[in-house]
Amino acid sequence: MKTQKIVLIGGPGTGKTTLINALKIKGYNCMEEISRQVTLKAQEKGIEQLFLEDPLLFSEHLLLGRQKQFLEANALEGGFVFFDRGIPDVVAYLDYLKTSYPNTFKTICSQHIYDKIFILKPWKAIYKQDNERYETFEQALILHDFLVKTYTDYGYTIIDTPFGTVEERLDFILNHLNKSE
Repeated sequence: MKTQKIVLIGGPGTGKTTLINALKIKGYNCMEEISRQVTLKAQEKGIEQLFLEDPLLFSEHLLLGRQKQFLEANALEGGFVFFDRGIPDVVAYLDYLKTSYPNTFKTICSQHIYDKIFILKPWKAIYKQDNERYETFEQALILHDFLVKTYTDYGYTIIDTPFGTVEERLDFILNHLNKSE
């Protein structure tokens, strides 16, 4: 049985990582968000916000890392693997910044197809800025729209995940996946 690749998308601070961590506790295979790792490595080299200082270089690191995660998921056998963001997120963020990028970015997005996309909408009640999340809540709303447009442009049907507790959100996602098996 083929492993199904399930992506959780949404702007910053929507609860994706919290859900990924809860899925890990339940024993699911999960691919973590890698942008924090890229940001922290750059900060070790004295670059405070690589995404802001050199969005293309930052995005190249993300693209390669997410492509590697996608390929690692191919080696898993059966069931679901959950991703904290997918490859098209890279394009959505660059479009948001109005930063040009090579066509290879779009090609990579087209060549790596996920099975299901769940989106978490911006939720003011849980939104927090931190060292790696510099966007305001208003920017998170705009990024949400860019993510919807990008994934839709790649032909994905996006499933809205309702607000709720972590358990309620997990139940929604898992029930949806179990119904569609």
